[in-house]
Amino acid sequence: MILNLSLVDRVKRAFGSDKEQKALPLSDPSISELFVFLPTASNIEVGPGSAMRVPAVACAVGIISETIGDLPAKLFQHGTKETARDHSSYKLIHDQANEWTSAGQLRADLTVDALLHDNGYALVSRASDGRPLELHRLDPGKVQMKHEDDGTPYYLVTAGRGHIRHEFTEILHIRPFGGVSPIKLGREAIALAIAYERHIAGLFANGGRPSGIIKAKKSLDSEAKRKLVASWFSTHSGSNAGSTALLDEEMEYQQLSMTLADAQFAEGRLEQIREIARVFRVPPTMLFELTRGTWSNTEEMARQFYTITLKPWLTAWAWAYARVLLTPEERDQLYVEFVTDDLLTTDTAARATAYGQYRSMGAMTANEVRAGLNLAPHPEGNSLANPYTTSSSTTSPAPSKEAV
Repeated sequence: MILNLSLVDRVKRAFGSDKEQKALPLSDPSISELFVFLPTASNIEVGPGSAMRVPAVACAVGIISETIGDLPAKLFQHGTKETARDHSSYKLIHDQANEWTSAGQLRADLTVDALLHDNGYALVSRASDGRPLELHRLDPGKVQMKHEDDGTPYYLVTAGRGHIRHEFTEILHIRPFGGVSPIKLGREAIALAIAYERHIAGLFANGGRPSGIIKAKKSLDSEAKRKLVASWFSTHSGSNAGSTALLDEEMEYQQLSMTLADAQFAEGRLEQIREIARVFRVPPTMLFELTRGTWSNTEEMARQFYTITLKPWLTAWAWAYARVLLTPEERDQLYVEFVTDDLLTTDTAARATAYGQYRSMGAMTANEVRAGLNLAPHPEGNSLANPYTTSSSTTSPAPSKEAV
């Protein structure tokens, strides 16, 4: 039987190399990594599939990956801030990764892989002269990163019954903070959120929280109790919840009021959303946890989302692009940058005030302002002159020479 190379590597990490054998108990976390799930204190397995079924996790993964995919990335020249549209890598960064995948979609896909599987990989397809032509996503489970003795990384990609070696300049590689996915770092918080969901689902499957208890004046044997419970749940749970109850044998129904534990349970569910937000470093309002959200702090949290959450990812993406699509000599002249203007745009009035100040100080031309507003350039819009100050070209009439 031929094992996937990545699985073999995980086995070696768990049990040691051929030179150093060691035994590990089944409770050791290294064992669970072999089977792509992680143990938790609540005994709930957390993996990519189960984690994504938690709405807060799905929302965090979606908002990070989709925003990174939506932001335009461009290749610029150092010093001039001019776009290098003629470079072969510009299309791969800005337009399309290959004939069936846009550049934005590839970024979103690889970011999802990094958030759920520790790593996102894409293979560079080159022309005979070395120019990059396409980028193709690789299954993260089929790729391993190794290192030479001097620390130089290289990659082994499983193909059929063997594997293919690729140099670090051929694999576009994206990793999360610390090289470990958030669903692993926050597996306890995610598991507890799953436990909350399962618990409340079980309550509603049985007709919701117990609204009361049944008291009987005479003692009932175990068989009578079993039949009473079965009869009650068959007629007053699920779709029959709230129907009229008929009691005999001098039984009495006593209604229960909401307890402090019920309120704590509801608060606990909200706290798990906040915990998951911390794991992904996303402001809670971005996950629609609006308990403490106001109009002003929500706008501020949107800016924090860029600074705290997205900026490290965008920096990693810019370097990953440069590493595989540009030669060392080209990196001295060109660089990759994401255009974040739309993400940081405030309300219309504040935006108009900012543009007006940039025009008055001569920092922007009218056409640059129009470009920011997604408008076509104007034939007379390339001047940096301050439009708010004008000098009259009309000369004053000469004084009369006639003597008064």
